[in-house]
Amino acid sequence: MNPVLLAFLGTLIAFFGTTLGASFIFFFRKGLNDTLNRIFLGFASGVMLAASFFSLILPSMQYSEQQEMPVWLPLLIGFLLGALFLFVLDKVIPHQHLNNEKPEGPKSNLSKQLKLFIAVTLHNIPEGMAVGLAFAISGPDNPVSLIGAFALAIGIAIQNIPEGAIISLPLQSEGLSKPKAFIFGMLSGIVEPIAGVLTALLAYFLFPVVPFVLTFAAGAMVYVVVDELIPDASQEHSNVGVVSAILGFALMMLLDTLL
Repeated sequence: MNPVLLAFLGTLIAFFGTTLGASFIFFFRKGLNDTLNRIFLGFASGVMLAASFFSLILPSMQYSEQQEMPVWLPLLIGFLLGALFLFVLDKVIPHQHLNNEKPEGPKSNLSKQLKLFIAVTLHNIPEGMAVGLAFAISGPDNPVSLIGAFALAIGIAIQNIPEGAIISLPLQSEGLSKPKAFIFGMLSGIVEPIAGVLTALLAYFLFPVVPFVLTFAAGAMVYVVVDELIPDASQEHSNVGVVSAILGFALMMLLDTLL
């Protein structure tokens, strides 16, 4: 199958997780309580950290060795560029995080609902890159197998479920109707197939840059985790967020190593 098409189909799995989470709007009368919110955020942070290492950094090292490239080169350059990419987006795009009343980025007249939507959408970019690239380069002779790519997609989809809920439920509490809040929550994940396909195209036409793109996605994902997910999950020194992060990491590690 064409690797770009395969990347698109793979990212749809992750997108389905966001859609499923957004559908919680029809089953919860009120938004998530603080404890459940910290559980979801902690779990997402654990999954993303494990995926960054096992599904992105390790394959990057293996690809570098195959291409007789210094292993440290894509690790350092790609990782730092990925983190810098998200840092710049944080500074130039107006958005607002869930547990922060102060907007970030340049001043704008955008509503709080739209700023919340933008914040989650930004975080989905590296996830789409990671899943799309994993499917695009998967194969029997590659560090990432097709089954491994599916494991990554399933892991990201699982952690996207709470992300979809985290965006749709607060939007309802901010005054949006349930159908509109669901659509916003679902569309926050649409960037994943887009980012996945674009990354797959890059890998298809410029195969030597694959190790750099892998660590780029890892750097972007780690930035999201350190900048927002972990601080929000561990508010008030909550052990719930820490335990959830450990469980999320363990699940993703299990999926990646067993499959």
